[in-house]
Amino acid sequence: MRKPGQVFLVGAGPGDPELLTLKAARILGEAQAVVYDRLVSEEVLALTPPLARLIPVGKAPKSHPVPQERINEILVELALDGLTVVRLKGGDPMIFGRGSEEAAALSAAGVPFEIVPGITAAQGAAAATGVPLTHRGLASGIRYITGHCREDRPLDLDWAGLADPQTTLVVYMGAGAIAEIAARLLGEGLPASHPVMAVASATTPQELRLVSSLGRIAEDAAAASLRGPVLFVIGEVVSLYRSCPDTVLALLATSPSRDAVYA
Repeated sequence: MRKPGQVFLVGAGPGDPELLTLKAARILGEAQAVVYDRLVSEEVLALTPPLARLIPVGKAPKSHPVPQERINEILVELALDGLTVVRLKGGDPMIFGRGSEEAAALSAAGVPFEIVPGITAAQGAAAATGVPLTHRGLASGIRYITGHCREDRPLDLDWAGLADPQTTLVVYMGAGAIAEIAARLLGEGLPASHPVMAVASATTPQELRLVSSLGRIAEDAAAASLRGPVLFVIGEVVSLYRSCPDTVLALLATSPSRDAVYA
């Protein structure tokens, strides 16, 4: 029997290829097959070997052409063919990336695998905009939540616990549900003036930023027609967007990004 290859569950980061870890870049350069998501940038894919098999399995809202179960099967099949396989995911594979599901499938099939973490979108957006996720006196904790549930089920979150003014909320995949999220947080007592930032395509040349408030974010986001993956940062830390240290502001001034709205 042929010895199975190995699968690497690799985080591609938020988009900028220079934000790949050294380990991720090295493994990507050694791949024989790359199974990649929709949000992996072309610049990152360009780092794959010329003869590597590139297999797209990306999902979009309400469109899952390759079901997760089939993705699991593809990874097992490629590894059993003796290939070195990279499962390439935007951000970090273990943060809303279904990396744990794929790891479980590989383990059950007896396929060796390794998880290679990546910079998640929240960290990328914080670095690109200069808005910290925590700040003394403003936010002592962070919570990452998803705005999209499996099989488009209704959001069932701990809304009372999330409505903590001392906590920064980061909403992944929330563009279609931001109106509901804002309404539920307002209903639990957060003020309409609570700051919110939306960042589309963070860390890429297409990045757009929209600064708003909890009471207006749904209306403002709809008017801005933000494209690409959109991340929402909800919390008092957003108030620091225009009061960054001079060194950070200098970096932002040279960024290709631009503000959609500043309010």
